[in-house]
Amino acid sequence: MQTITNTATRYGWATIVLHWLVGIIFIGQFMLGFVMVRTQSQRTAFELIQLHKSLGFLLLGLIILRIAWRLGNATPSLPPSVGALERHSAPLAHLALYAFQIALPLSGWALVSVSTLEIPSMPFNLFVMPNLPLAESDAAESDAAESFWASAHWHLAYAGIGLVALHVCAALRHHFLLRDSVLARMITPSSAGE
Repeated sequence: MQTITNTATRYGWATIVLHWLVGIIFIGQFMLGFVMVRTQSQRTAFELIQLHKSLGFLLLGLIILRIAWRLGNATPSLPPSVGALERHSAPLAHLALYAFQIALPLSGWALVSVSTLEIPSMPFNLFVMPNLPLAESDAAESDAAESFWASAHWHLAYAGIGLVALHVCAALRHHFLLRDSVLARMITPSSAGE
């Protein structure tokens, strides 16, 4: 019987679902962000931006839940085929992924909070998300703050997608070259007997 929680050798359903959900939304957000700033129709661009903000808030909530779940669950040990360098670098890579997945939506939230357009964020049209307390009183300062957060969001997005690409390459290397269980255990959940 498959379990929700992790075991010493495999991940449980909760970790697997959160991992793939966060990954799909993170990659989807990058693609959506790329498209929305290149859309000619203002109406379509506005709708895509609202969807991007909604998914950003969802991503922030999911990654916080994922980190909390990871802290409260055992992390399966790496298979013996994994070398010492990778054993030390893998936790750092995961930490970097978590940091980017938190920093990216927060920088987007900061951007809309200081925006001179003052368009409210309504996640999935359910409620108005309050702005972060970052608004500047002076118009020039507001423009500078908006420019700073736009640049930060852009740089974090490209760095984050680069980290995701490295993560995917590492997983594929384990599966196809090393032929170990690193990728498989993030697809097939743990069993109660493990």
